[in-house]
Amino acid sequence: MKTFKRIVGGTVSAMLIASSMPAATIVNAADQQTRGNVGGYDYEMWNQNGQGNAQMNPSAGSFTCSWSNIENFLARMGKNFDSQKKNYKSFGNIVLTYDVEYTPRGNSYMCVYGWTRNPLMEYYIVEGWGDWRPPGDGAERKGNVTLNGNTYDIAKTMRYNQPSLDGTATFPQYWSIRQTSGSANNQTNYMKGTIDVSKHFDAWSQAGLDMSGTLYEVSLNIEGYRSNGSANVKSVTVTTNAGDDQMGQQSDNGGGNAGGGQQGGGFDFGGGQQGGWDMGGGNGGFDMGNFDWSQFGGGQQGGGWDFGGGQQQGGGDNGGNNGGGDTTTYAGAGSTE
Repeated sequence: MKTFKRIVGGTVSAMLIASSMPAATIVNAADQQTRGNVGGYDYEMWNQNGQGNAQMNPSAGSFTCSWSNIENFLARMGKNFDSQKKNYKSFGNIVLTYDVEYTPRGNSYMCVYGWTRNPLMEYYIVEGWGDWRPPGDGAERKGNVTLNGNTYDIAKTMRYNQPSLDGTATFPQYWSIRQTSGSANNQTNYMKGTIDVSKHFDAWSQAGLDMSGTLYEVSLNIEGYRSNGSANVKSVTVTTNAGDDQMGQQSDNGGGNAGGGQQGGGFDFGGGQQGGWDMGGGNGGFDMGNFDWSQFGGGQQGGGWDFGGGQQQGGGDNGGNNGGGDTTTYAGAGSTE
């Protein structure tokens, strides 16, 4: 049975450093570790015991890394939210996008990674791996969720009396793992995608996992264990409050846009900038002051408009119903394997 030894010591100590620290700092003689902030993004590289060869070259919103003959290795970049002491829901829709050339040779995976506090929890959204699919045997299976065109298994594991953000502690790890890896072992994989991080958190909550803590970080993470590999992270972005325009474009698919008329030909209730309807009457648009509202009662008849929920097929549905592109589905809790 193959077992993946979790990378904890380097990760935890690195995340306790403020983002204003110098761009590259070696922090102890035993482990090779660099961390810092560039262009508003926190980053870290950690190589346990300084074994083998490992390197990371960060820049604003991108980095390259490589490792060979290591024990444990990680390289990651993202955003730290700890100072705000807020639950993830306070940040609106959190989205991570990535464009990566990932070459695993052995035991490695690429994931979205982070922590919450109060209660303490470590999390992973795994997009691809080498020759071993995490989290391995013994995980408590919690069902699955389909997001961004991929189906993920939800799982929970436990860490007992292990190093953490808050010293030695016992804490859970929550996982979303793609059922089909976005990468193959021993080859360069061209991976590009969008992760609705908040929707994974919602799925975990619906599966019965405690998501009441305050969000610590959201990062793109490359890990390796007794393996070789490399990654060219051409871009990584972490966006909060990504909801209205981005979610509207995903769910409306050209239908009515009540949030600002971002899609060509949609309804614009903000100013008629694209030749749509102007509720203010400006720019030659529609003047609501002269409109006969007698047929504008709620869309109960065929062809009527309903801005209350999009119940008619083909109508603009800002809630993601009836033809919207919200592919979030949940399949019930499973059992421990």
